[in-house]
Amino acid sequence: MRISRWTLLWLLIVGVLVVIWVAILTGVVTPGNLVGSFLSLVLALAVIAVLAIIGAVFVGMFVSHRIMSTKGFTPFEQEMLKMRQEVHELQDRVDAIAGKLGVPGDTKGKAR
Repeated sequence: MRISRWTLLWLLIVGVLVVIWVAILTGVVTPGNLVGSFLSLVLALAVIAVLAIIGAVFVGMFVSHRIMSTKGFTPFEQEMLKMRQEVHELQDRVDAIAGKLGVPGDTKGKAR
């Protein structure tokens, strides 16, 4: 039997509420402390959310700057372009040899 994520989340929330209820009944946690802790948690989450948004904006600016700035091709990309040009030159030489031998048609894109 497979339990979905939503069911696990629901069970986790219910479990936390039961633990809080038992802690209040046993006197480990007082309701005043619980409300103060909850408000502190909400405040902390709000501060973290604001800092996360500011951080995301700066990361987005950095990434977009890197994408938009044209610095040319990397050495790997230059090597790939050079190899592509060499393949085209070799293909042209093969076509010229095939033409001298009288082989009909173009060899580009055809597997023999």
